[in-house]
Amino acid sequence: MKPTAGTTVFLNARLLDPASGRDQTGGVLVTGERIAAIGPEVQVPAGAEVVDCRGLCLAPGLVDMRVQLCEPGAEHKETIASAARAAVAGGVTAMACLPNTDPVIDNDAVVEFVARRARLAGLAKVYPYGAATKGTRGEEIAEIGLLADSGAVAFTDGTRAVGSAMVMNRLLSYAASFGFLIAQHPEEPTMGGGDMNAGETAGGLGLSGVSPAAEWILLERDLRLVEITGARYHAAHLSTAESVAIVRRAKARGLSVTCDCTPPHFLLTEAAVGEFRTFAKLSPPLRKESDRQALLAGLKDGTIDCVASDHCPQDSDSKRKTFHDAAFGGVGVQTLLSAVLELTREADMPLLDALATVTVNPARLLGLPGGRLEPGAPADLVVFDPHRRWRVGAETLLSKSRNSPFDEAEMTGAVVRTVVDGRSVFIGAEIDS
Repeated sequence: MKPTAGTTVFLNARLLDPASGRDQTGGVLVTGERIAAIGPEVQVPAGAEVVDCRGLCLAPGLVDMRVQLCEPGAEHKETIASAARAAVAGGVTAMACLPNTDPVIDNDAVVEFVARRARLAGLAKVYPYGAATKGTRGEEIAEIGLLADSGAVAFTDGTRAVGSAMVMNRLLSYAASFGFLIAQHPEEPTMGGGDMNAGETAGGLGLSGVSPAAEWILLERDLRLVEITGARYHAAHLSTAESVAIVRRAKARGLSVTCDCTPPHFLLTEAAVGEFRTFAKLSPPLRKESDRQALLAGLKDGTIDCVASDHCPQDSDSKRKTFHDAAFGGVGVQTLLSAVLELTREADMPLLDALATVTVNPARLLGLPGGRLEPGAPADLVVFDPHRRWRVGAETLLSKSRNSPFDEAEMTGAVVRTVVDGRSVFIGAEIDS
C-alpha cells in the first residue's frame, strides 16, 4: 500500500516553472497531494517535513508522452512496475503509454487493466492512448468515443502508421467532432522495411535503407486531411529536416498540428550505428547531421512542441542478433531529463524553454493535470542537480530491458528526488531532510 502524503516543505530550491516563467530561489509547500504554496517566502507549518534542496533545481515532474510499457503481453521486456521505477528515477511523474500491447488497448477492459496496474505500482502515473483502429491494423476505426470515456487521453496506432487515406480521413473527421487528438507514426508503410537511414552509411555497411521521404510523404498527406477535417493532429517522433519544415508551414497556415521528437534523434546521427550497433537501431532511424540540426532549430523556435522518450524496451535476445534481424527501439524514460538538459547547450535554448517540452507542453496537449508549479496543482515534482554527471549502463538503468542508444555515454543532470502526489517515490543522491 502506498504511503499517505503529509505536509512537506522544500526549501532553498531554484524554482523552475515553464508554465509561468518562474525562475527564482524559494520553496514549495506540499499539503497532501497538492501544492499549497510556492515562492521565496514559504512558511514552515508545525510538524511539517522539511527538505533542504541546497540550491538544486525544483521543477514540475516530467510528462513523457510516448512510452511503450509492454504489459500486457510482453512482460519479459518491461512491466508497468519496472517502467515506473525507471521513470521516477529519471524525474518522470507521468507517462502516456502506447496501445500496442497484447491485447491491444482498443477496448475499455484493457484501459482499466493498465490503470489498475499503474495504481498498484504506486509510482509514476500512467495515462493510456487508445488504439486509433481496431487491433492497430489500420482497417477499421476503433471505438474511440468509448475509449475516451474509459480514460484514453488520445488515439494512435503506436508504432504503426494509419496507412489508408480513407481510414485516416474517417478517423480525423470523427475525432474532430469531439476534439480528440490523433497521433500518427508518420512513415508511409510501403516505403518502410529498411534497417537504417537510407544513404551512403547504409550502403557502406551493406544494410537496406529507410528513405527520409517515407516520413514526410505521409506527413504531407495527413496534413491535407487535417486541412479538410479541422481535426487535432500530432506527428510523433519527427526525424527529418523536411518534416520540420512541413510542420512549420502547417502551423503558419493555422492548422491544429503539433509534433514531438526524441533525444536520440536530436543528439545522435546515423553514425551511431557504427559497426552494426543494434542499440542504435531505432524507428524512425537515426538520420544525418543536417536532420539533427533541423530538429534542434525546430525545438528552439517552437515548431517542435514536445520531447518524448519513445521508450521501447527490447530484451537482450531481441537485440543480440545481426543488425538486420535485431528489433527496433531503445529505452529512454530514465535518460529523458538529462537529454533535455542538453538542449541548453546543443540548441542554446533557455532552461525553461527546454523543460517546457517535457512538462507543461505535453500536459496541455494531452489534457493532463500536471506539468506546472502552482497552488492547487498536483504535487508532482522533481529535484535535480543540473551539473552532476552520471554514466548510462546496465548498472544504472532500472528498466527491465537496458537497450539504451546512449549506452556507456556520460550524461549531465541527475535526479535527486521525485515526488508524486506529495509522496517521495525516488530519492537518489542525498539532500537534507
